[in-house]
Order: sequence, then structure tokens, then C-alpha cells
Amino acid sequence: MQLPQIRLQSTFAKIAIKTTPPVLEIKQPLAELDLQQPPAEMKIETTPAKLTIDQTKAWEDMNLKSIFRLIEEFAQKGYEDWLEGLAQVSRQGDELMRIEDGGNPIAEQAKENSEDPIYDFNIGWIPSLFSVKTNFEPAKVHIDVKVHQPIIRAKINKPMIHYTPGKVTIDLAQHNSLKIDFVNLKFVGTNFEISI
Repeated sequence: MQLPQIRLQSTFAKIAIKTTPPVLEIKQPLAELDLQQPPAEMKIETTPAKLTIDQTKAWEDMNLKSIFRLIEEFAQKGYEDWLEGLAQVSRQGDELMRIEDGGNPIAEQAKENSEDPIYDFNIGWIPSLFSVKTNFEPAKVHIDVKVHQPIIRAKINKPMIHYTPGKVTIDLAQHNSLKIDFVNLKFVGTNFEISI
């Protein structure tokens, strides 16, 4: 048995899309930097240390005196001895003047004038303690620093931007279609029959 059939065959439309991507170019030129650092100014003033050593007393204790010091001491000693001799002569004259008061002033004066004086003596070549005098003045340092700020000059360069926009192209790659076929289809009229 043959059944009547209607056959449909369709083809869908096809769209072709072609894209060109956008291009973005960015160039950033480096900034121009001018940097100057003036050197600092530094002044240093130094007063040197001073050490003073005075050995005069030590040399005098060892009887190693300068000629000026010896002359001064001898003059002073001569003046003191002259005063002592003057006082002794005056005293002895007064004793002789009062001879009538008793005693034996002539014998006593003869004994006094004939005896050698007793001198105190110690080791003469060793200086006494702390006879060397020292004085120390420490050094002084004055530092003066003048700082200069850095000089900075900067030139900023803008970025270079180039943009190429993208493109989209749309085409119809395939048209749609519909094909219709009739199989075993008949039209029956009153007195006739037609196959379609």
C-alpha cells in the first residue's frame, strides 16, 4: 500500500562573521630627570692640645738651676745674711754696752762667733714629690656644616596612544531553502484522477 506523503527538505541559512580585533598601542616615553646635588660645605677649625711641663722646681731640687735663678738666690741670700750679721753685731754691741749688768758677754760672743753653723742636709740629687708641674689643655674642634638641598627638575612626557578600532563583517554564507516533494498524492475528481 502506498501512502501519500509530503516530503519537506529545508536548509538553514548560515551567517559568516569575520572580526578584526582592535589594536591598542601605548608608548610611554621616559620622564626626563635632571638631578643635581651641590656638595655640602664643611669647615673644621681645630685648636691643638697644649701640654705644659714645668721642671724648674725639680731641677732646683737637684741644684741644677739656671744662672739667672742662681744670681737671684745668691743676691737674696747675701741680703738675708747681711741683715742677720747686722742684727748679730747690733745685739752683741748691746750686750757689750751692758757689760756691767753681769755675765761674761765677751766669752759667750767669742764662742758664738767661732762655732760653725749646723746645716740641714738631705740627699741632694732627688727632686721632691710633685716638683714637676704639668698642665694640659685639651684640643678644641669646631665643625660648621652647611647643607645644600638637592636641585630636582623633572619633565613628564605624556604617553603616546594609537588605537585602531576592530571591525566586524557579517555575510550570508548560505541562503535558507525549502524543498517540498509530493509522493503518491492523487487528486480524485468526479470522473477523473490526477497524480500530483
